[in-house]
Amino acid sequence: MSDIRFDIGSLHAIYASGMSAATIVETVFQRIAKADDPGIFIHLASKGYLLAEAEALGGFDPVAKPLWGVPFAVKDNIDVAGMPTTAGCAEYAYLPAKDATVVARLRAAGALVVGKTNLDQFATGLVGVRTPWPIPKNTIDPKLVPGGSSSGSAVATARGIVSFALGTDTAGSGRIPAGLNNIVGLKPTVGALSAAGVVPACRTLDCVSVFALTVDDAYSVFRAAAAEDDADPYSRAIAAAPLGPRPSVLSVVVPAKTDREFFGDAAMQAGFETALRTLEQLGCRLIEIPFGDFYATANLLYEGAWVAERYAAIADFMDVNEAAMHPVTRQIIGGARKLSAADAFKGLYALQAYKARLAPVIASVDLFCVPTAPTHYSLEAVLADPIVTNSRLGTYTNFVNLLDMCGIAVPTGKRDDDLPMSVTLLAAAGKDALTATLARELHAASGLGLGATGWAMPASVAKTPDFDDGMIEIVVVGAHLSGMPLNGQLCTLGGRMSRAVKTVASYQLYALAGQSVPKPGLVRVADGNGMSIDVEVWRLSADAFGRFVAAIPPPLGIGTIELDDGTSAKGFLVETAGLSRAIDISAYGGWRSFIAKAGGEQLESVPAD
Repeated sequence: MSDIRFDIGSLHAIYASGMSAATIVETVFQRIAKADDPGIFIHLASKGYLLAEAEALGGFDPVAKPLWGVPFAVKDNIDVAGMPTTAGCAEYAYLPAKDATVVARLRAAGALVVGKTNLDQFATGLVGVRTPWPIPKNTIDPKLVPGGSSSGSAVATARGIVSFALGTDTAGSGRIPAGLNNIVGLKPTVGALSAAGVVPACRTLDCVSVFALTVDDAYSVFRAAAAEDDADPYSRAIAAAPLGPRPSVLSVVVPAKTDREFFGDAAMQAGFETALRTLEQLGCRLIEIPFGDFYATANLLYEGAWVAERYAAIADFMDVNEAAMHPVTRQIIGGARKLSAADAFKGLYALQAYKARLAPVIASVDLFCVPTAPTHYSLEAVLADPIVTNSRLGTYTNFVNLLDMCGIAVPTGKRDDDLPMSVTLLAAAGKDALTATLARELHAASGLGLGATGWAMPASVAKTPDFDDGMIEIVVVGAHLSGMPLNGQLCTLGGRMSRAVKTVASYQLYALAGQSVPKPGLVRVADGNGMSIDVEVWRLSADAFGRFVAAIPPPLGIGTIELDDGTSAKGFLVETAGLSRAIDISAYGGWRSFIAKAGGEQLESVPAD
């Protein structure tokens, strides 16, 4: 039975051929025994219980029950009726009378709950070692941490014990363990999956996450579970559209090279650069931006407001049972007692300032790509320095829920030392389908096996679709560039940045006179007499393009601009009459460079009306 694949497509294929659900239940228990890892599960369903659940499903019907007979595990801070919920602390345990909403929806879709998995206590940590139970073993190298807080769920999935598992993700707990164990970790838009029946860490940020062997499986589970829920005041209706074709060109933000942090791990750095090259091969346009504000946002998560929120979630228990808690968990959450309401508000104000600055950036592109984790840590290193190592693992994850982004961690290959390489694709809330669509292609391009199972990638390989998405490209030169004063006009119309590029060497750029908002004018000149000018290409719907062009004031107009990547697009040009009293700034190579290097001084010399 070891050759029975548990990715959902393969599992359903053998069900269709006549395999019984009872055989799959037997296989689950055989694999648990073979794993010889007492750290994976805190509580297991009995074999008799699972066989009865399988029998109650009736005949195989994947239409009525899209997860028919699919075994799954549940992180032990999520309620399953009749199974104790401990949140990683035995003294906290209670026996829920009903399933968490997300579990109930998955069981209604035909899935079978195998048991409750180990975690960093009270979902506080990204390492997977803050537990009074044995530490789950990293499936790739047992000397390394498994990642947390959803450690048991990730390990159970990577070993093929279950087809998928539920985790939670406040700071990265649905992504870090996936990245460290060569599996997929889907962190949906906050509120897309109900948190009713979930022990909270930070109620305003928590979300249920999905671990799976493939993107298709993770997204199928997401679609089955996603729904607005009156029992969860933070729940919201997020469309779980089916995976389908995507735009042939996607704009993908990546951290600027000088801002990338790997804490000396050259293999992880090289692996990330390889993943970026794969994205380019898939037709993505990479845009490097400074990442300082994202890192500063991430740092807020373990300060003020959100540490206090963790304490609020368990204050009644902690004040009476503090000695029962893991010492590191106790240290982190206990720090909230030194905080005041004023400290919490300061944190909220700081977050709002970062959100205001970063929202236009997030809205202006399709996706972000970051390393899932900056490095792999050994158990020895984490136990020696539990706070710093944990913090470093959250470098690229802690800011995501604070900025209301969705994401999916996806394996992209092996590093030079054969450890797993993973990146996370991020996007604005509600774009879960887009992140998963690209992640599916990226995973297929890796050629990797699934988790630690030795199973090959399913035969169905994602193809990059080639179709016209109906968007029109427009070249912007000056005040409409990302981060410039008029860029909001493009964002308001739903514009998405496609790429930063240069024109061919046939243009001159002028700082125009008489403009209420300083802006340049681009002029086409005879070949050989011009320069290459830095520009950006944005995409607008046909309706938005028409409205945008209609609002362009003279002396600017729209013409065809040739670009040095071999393409051309409509963009801003200036009428010759508009060059009266203008200053030739072509030597700066672009408006952004001009503003940065000499803009203030030079603009004072441009005559105003």
